[in-house]
Amino acid sequence: MRRYARVGASVGGLAARLAGERYLGFGLDRARHAADLRTALGGLKGPLMKVAQLMATIPDALPNEYVAELTQLQADAPSMGWPFVRRRMASELGPDWQARFKSFERAAAHAASLGQVHRAVLHDGRQVGCKLQYPDMASAVEADLRQLKLIFAIYERYDRAIATEQIHAEIAARLREELDYAREAKHIGLYGRMLKHENGVHVPQVIDALSTGRLLTMTWLDGARLMSVTELPLPERNRVAYNMFRAWYVPFYGYAVIHGDPHLGNYTVRPDQSVNLLDYGCIRVFRPGFVAGVIDLYRALQHGDEALAIKAYEDWGFQKLNRETIDVLNLWARFVYAPLLEDKTRRIQTKESGQYGREVAEKVHAELRRLGGVRPPREFVFMDRAAIGLGSVFMRLKAEINWHRLFHELIADFDLGALTKRQAKALTAAGLPLPG
Repeated sequence: MRRYARVGASVGGLAARLAGERYLGFGLDRARHAADLRTALGGLKGPLMKVAQLMATIPDALPNEYVAELTQLQADAPSMGWPFVRRRMASELGPDWQARFKSFERAAAHAASLGQVHRAVLHDGRQVGCKLQYPDMASAVEADLRQLKLIFAIYERYDRAIATEQIHAEIAARLREELDYAREAKHIGLYGRMLKHENGVHVPQVIDALSTGRLLTMTWLDGARLMSVTELPLPERNRVAYNMFRAWYVPFYGYAVIHGDPHLGNYTVRPDQSVNLLDYGCIRVFRPGFVAGVIDLYRALQHGDEALAIKAYEDWGFQKLNRETIDVLNLWARFVYAPLLEDKTRRIQTKESGQYGREVAEKVHAELRRLGGVRPPREFVFMDRAAIGLGSVFMRLKAEINWHRLFHELIADFDLGALTKRQAKALTAAGLPLPG
């Protein structure tokens, strides 16, 4: 209650100031307002902070002052102090925990919604990052999920275009998984297996002896933030985009697994334009048939096959679709698949609006509201988020690539039976359950 009262008062005051500028003509220092907003949201932790992180991945969705501050929030949220760190480390590794490191930095290198990372050096010289979960995060996340459910319920009273029940269920499942660092350690092992042949993608190694369910120690991967490479020459930006594409979609089309959180704090870029994947809490494992549906929808749009499109949506889990609803869903599908359908070098979005998907999304939303709404299946939620989040990254990079050929390299030999066996083998080796 204290947590929500404190942050609620801060955000409420900021909202009042913004309303004063908009409706009453009061002056507002946007840079200061944006900085205050970042501080308030950073204090909240938990899933509601992730909403701000997601907003910062969409170019021009917010004024530049706000994007600059929320981008920092993704990797530099306000951190907890040394007394907290000392107590938490002792509770995870015992009172002599400091003796297990050659050195341990007191100040957090990064802080995010659920935990913060400290740099350290092991006695054998290896540099590591210790990801330490904030206290009482299980209860904080449950409280946030209740708040989110209430927000969704209020929203649906005014706008029934999108039924939110399954969206909330999916977000809740992924956030609860993010609290289990032992599971995240298994995710890291899984990604190490899936991407072992990808020279342009780097995955850390877990130090099992220094990891628990609330502490994750892994090898440190040096790199620069994405925003620092957006002014590089085009060939170098294209290499970053290529490696990002492979990092997300080799696991999806090869193993039916996707990283569901492509915000800017979850990866860095090396001098050779290869990328480091840093966070593995939000990993979505799909039924292999869902991947087949994604490819079927591509083929349906490619060849104008309406029956195949219907089958694809049903394989995804959409129910009770009529012709008008399918036509509206296809508007969104054609936008998402557009770069893959054209066999030519192009930007991810040809329009210069800077708002990736915003105009199409608003049109789709209005049409769905007119038709009485749709209930997106759970599996669709983070797949859609990954596609739009990565599209926003490619926009920031102004990458020019033949996306069609990259995609066809991944699906050229697609076989559902082979995918099912490959997924089962990888998940079993990582100690993770099979989907469903």
